[in-house]
Amino acid sequence: MVTSRWKTASAQAVSSRRRGPVLERAILESALEQLSTVGWNGLTMEGVAAGAQTGKAAVYRRWPSKEDLVVHALQAGLPKFDEVPDCGSVREDLLRLCRQMRAALTSRPGYALLAVLHECDVETAARFHGVIVEGVVEPSVELIRQVMRRGIERGEVRSGATDQYVCEVIPAMMMYRSKVCGSEWSDEEFVALVDQVMVPLLRP
Repeated sequence: MVTSRWKTASAQAVSSRRRGPVLERAILESALEQLSTVGWNGLTMEGVAAGAQTGKAAVYRRWPSKEDLVVHALQAGLPKFDEVPDCGSVREDLLRLCRQMRAALTSRPGYALLAVLHECDVETAARFHGVIVEGVVEPSVELIRQVMRRGIERGEVRSGATDQYVCEVIPAMMMYRSKVCGSEWSDEEFVALVDQVMVPLLRP
């Protein structure tokens, strides 16, 4: 009787075992959860496997190292910056973009990214440079550039404001605050940043 029950339970476990894309998604979700709770230094392949309710071998078959796993998890999980706000003015568009970027940085993938930035040594962090630039910085800069182009067309913004340095001011300030100061932006600080830095910089 005991043997029969064990066989039934074993068969149910096998039948409910996740495979393919479903299992891969569960592993990536577990990696992000580990990063956002225990950080880079606390993350282990064993812990990720346990969180995904799978075996450690299933993780290593797909990603031979912790670095490979985290790169993939961040690429898959970071929010997409693809919606250009249109509030009728450059000032309001920039404020909305600031809040969108803050929401991304304070999401679970965002906290996972910050854990990598804060805890990794220089050599390890270099492996994540492409993820940060391609997943966060470049999309943010492109959205800001589109806001600037619209502002130039409306006569709100001086020509030449699509310059790379101008468009990098807000992302650079936000990454500086997160990386160096370890603090987040409030709505009042966003208003000050836009009104005291960006608006004077963009004035025709």
